[in-house]
This record gives sequence, C-alpha cells and structure tokens, in this order.
Amino acid sequence: MNPRKLLMIVFAVISLAACKSKVETKETTGKFTVTNPLLIDTAISKEYVAEIQSLQNVEIRAKVKGFIEKINVDEGQKVKAGQLLFTIRPREYEAELLKAKAEVRKAEVELQNTKSLAEKNIVSPSELTMAIAKLDGAKAEEAMAELYVSYTKITAPYDGIVDRLKFKAGSLIDEGTLLTSLSNNKEVYAYFNVSELEYLNYKTNANQDNKKVKLILANNQVHQYDGVIETVESEFDKNTGSIAFRAKFPNPDYLLKHGETGRVQLNISLKNALIIPQKSTFELQDKTYVYVVDNKNIVRARLINISQKLTNMYVVESGLSVDDKIIYEGIQSVKENEPVETSFIAARAALSNK
Repeated sequence: MNPRKLLMIVFAVISLAACKSKVETKETTGKFTVTNPLLIDTAISKEYVAEIQSLQNVEIRAKVKGFIEKINVDEGQKVKAGQLLFTIRPREYEAELLKAKAEVRKAEVELQNTKSLAEKNIVSPSELTMAIAKLDGAKAEEAMAELYVSYTKITAPYDGIVDRLKFKAGSLIDEGTLLTSLSNNKEVYAYFNVSELEYLNYKTNANQDNKKVKLILANNQVHQYDGVIETVESEFDKNTGSIAFRAKFPNPDYLLKHGETGRVQLNISLKNALIIPQKSTFELQDKTYVYVVDNKNIVRARLINISQKLTNMYVVESGLSVDDKIIYEGIQSVKENEPVETSFIAARAALSNK
C-alpha cells in the first residue's frame, strides 16, 4: 500500500477515536443535585369524608289508630323532654276505659258476694277463686284501656328538634304511622372510614393529641368546636378494606344536622418516618422509583414503597435508608447505570423547597 494512503487511514482512525471519546465524555459527565432521606418524628394531617348523625335520632310513630286532633309543635322547633307533640282523638279510647272501669266495679261486687257465700259454705272454694280471677282480669283490661288513652298523647322522649311533619291535623292514621322524627343535635357523631394502614399508624401512635379532630363543613369552613375520637368499630369492611371511626363534636348552636356531610381532619403522629421530596420520584407502571447514586457515582433506579403522601413529600415505608443518596433534581435527564457528577443538598433544605 502507498505509504501516504496508509498514513491518511491511520490519521482518520485516530480522529474518529478522539471524537468518540469526546462524545462519551460529554454523555457521562452530567451534574446532578443529590440528597439523603430524612428520618424524623412528624405528624401528618389527613381528611376523611364523614357522615354526621345526631346523638339521638328517633322516629315518632303513632301507637294507636285514630284522627290527629291537634299538632302542638312546628317543623324545626326545639322541644323539651315530655313536651306534648301530637294529640290523637281520645274519645273512643276514653269510652273503652269507662267500660273497663265498670267491669272492675262489677267484678268487685261479685267477689264480695261470693266471699259472703263461701263463708257460709253456700258456694265452693273454686267459685271464690274464679271470682278473684275475674276481678284480676277486669283490672288488667282497665290498665290496658288506660294505656291506650295515654297513647293518644304523644310526647317528646328527650330534648330535641322536630323534623318534617308527615300529616296535618284531622288526618286518619293507623297504629305505627310515622308522624315525624326527633333529633338531639346538642352533640353529633361524625363517622368516617380509615384504611388498614392508616388505622395501624393511628393505633400505634395513639395519644390524647391525635384523638382530637376538626370538622370541615361543606362550605369549607371549619366547625368552631373540636371533636374527639371516641371509638373504632370492631371489624374491617371486606369490600373496601377500611374500618369506621366515630368522633363526637359539640354542637351548642345546633348548626350541624342529622344526615349532613363534612370532612374530618385527623392528625396522625409518625415515629421515625423516612421522608423524601416528591420531586425526587418517578412512576413506572403504577410503581414508584427513585434514582440512587452508589459509592462509584453510578445511577441505579430503585423501587420504593410509599406509606403516606403529603403535600410535597412522601413517607417511605421500604426501599431506602438514611444513608442512600438520591437524585433530587433533574431526574428526567438521568440515564441509569451511567456515572454522574453530584452536588449535595441537605435533606431538610431539600424538603423545604416546593
């Protein structure tokens, strides 16, 4: 081969190698900010859809058939325990009571006569026993008649607020007819469902502080009285995997009503929580990953499990330790298994950035 051509080939090969080296150097010298996960004790605030129920809420039903003679209250009215709500026309039941009283008097007279005859051995002891039984039966009928008369006056079983009136005065109703409902709203219950993981976090770190909750109303205003978690139901719902909590809220102004909805705001304490910025993560097929930089500055993608999602950070359940270095910014430009240059930002400073 011509020496001149050979020299040109060698020069071309050297030039290509140099260019390739420059390209590779450019691709492997990216600079990224890294940080560490932060291990701290903290508290998170979560909101749960809640159903509000009165402390007491009962249906007021008629115990006897008849015409409504008088309605003594109005819808939405506050009433006291024992206050008269409805009067059902009592005449028929009062007549039955008079008849029962007459039967009692008759049985008493018969018993006295039978006693006199029994003392003279004119009647047998069994007839005396029957006379006593007849009087007892008459008294039972009288007591039942008195009870039915009392049923014609329907009173409030406790202090509360009257709901919608189902009938007007003069209406004919049957025994068991629903007339209205009565709600004791001086205090209310708020029921809300919590996932199994959140339930365990709550019970593990239960104290007086995280038993206190707030109620956010439908207009996004916070109810002015704080509530307290009183109880947790005994079983998880198999369909939803959640369990119901019950909180009680004072309601002296009667603002909250039975059947209303809201959102309970619950503070959950977390001990030794491992926190990372959300911006340091990416998702792939519904799984969450971070880029970890090893001791040779090589980038590796790592799967992590998230236990809580906060405003701009995640609580990591597994997959990371406090000693790991993770890419904080620029994860869109990172290439896995390649070396990078890094600059460090403290975990607290990283988490304070939005």
